Amino acid sequence: MSDFNFKPADFCPIKDRELLERLAKMTPEEIEQHPNPEVRIKILQNFGAVVLMEKFLGIKESDEQNKKFSTIFGNPNPHTHMALAEMINTHRVSCRNCVFITMDEWADEDGNVAPLTYRSGLTYSFMKYFIEKIDPDLRPLPENILYPTTENISYYSDLIDEKTDGGIDLFTSGPGWAGHIAFIDPVPEYTEVNSIEEYLQQPAKVISLHPLTIAQNSLHGVFGCSGNVGNVPPKAATIGPRDVLHAKRRIEGHGITTMGTFSSWQRMTSRLITHGPVTPMVPGSIYQVLPCTIYISPSIAQPIEIMETVGY
Repeated sequence: MSDFNFKPADFCPIKDRELLERLAKMTPEEIEQHPNPEVRIKILQNFGAVVLMEKFLGIKESDEQNKKFSTIFGNPNPHTHMALAEMINTHRVSCRNCVFITMDEWADEDGNVAPLTYRSGLTYSFMKYFIEKIDPDLRPLPENILYPTTENISYYSDLIDEKTDGGIDLFTSGPGWAGHIAFIDPVPEYTEVNSIEEYLQQPAKVISLHPLTIAQNSLHGVFGCSGNVGNVPPKAATIGPRDVLHAKRRIEGHGITTMGTFSSWQRMTSRLITHGPVTPMVPGSIYQVLPCTIYISPSIAQPIEIMETVGY
């Protein structure tokens, strides 16, 4: 431990400093090892291309074999979504059998979910940079494009189960600063449970966002990359742990840096998710008890060290 000891701030989801120091020192080789044989951790450069291909192959197979395929999308992610739309159009792959689901959407202080016209909105990005980029004759049926709204959030998880025959075929995600999947944050709406088993049964909800989630998104392009925390909505509608549990196949990716630099809030979050305690305080840690593949970029897998001569 350090020669200066203190208790982390109250909003920190994990306050065990010995644990944090141990995780910070982990090497890439150690990170790839996990005691659960159903958890595959792979350090891979540009793993986003693999995830993109997995989605395309699922869509293509659904067309060729005339069978249903469902997958989920995190937003905003226009570069990946436009690339996927281009592959669909180029190869003339019909999405007629597909169910496309979005994870979450912003909400105001009263829990009203943002409309499709909100330019910083997650569904706005999904529709503009993915659905509308697919040629009209290749798009999925409108009723098979699912996104959370004020009207459906109370039964969104039921709707997902109904449309996907009990669970999403390919569930892909990436963690937020607070360790969330979608906007499943370490907040009372989800953490007041007695066991992980109970936690995993919770459906979609509107929640008050964790301070780290608001800070993280103030650095996103849709909010100007400038720390304007007052411009980030205070609440969100999100899928629940139940939707992760019901998924038939899961892929998680850890590779976010600050506009291509070494700086990344995700480096410690990745370690907490893959090797910390399984707890609602780190929502993504549930992947440790579910069959999944977790891809981590080489940069994120680097040990965390003091950099005395480096600023922000």
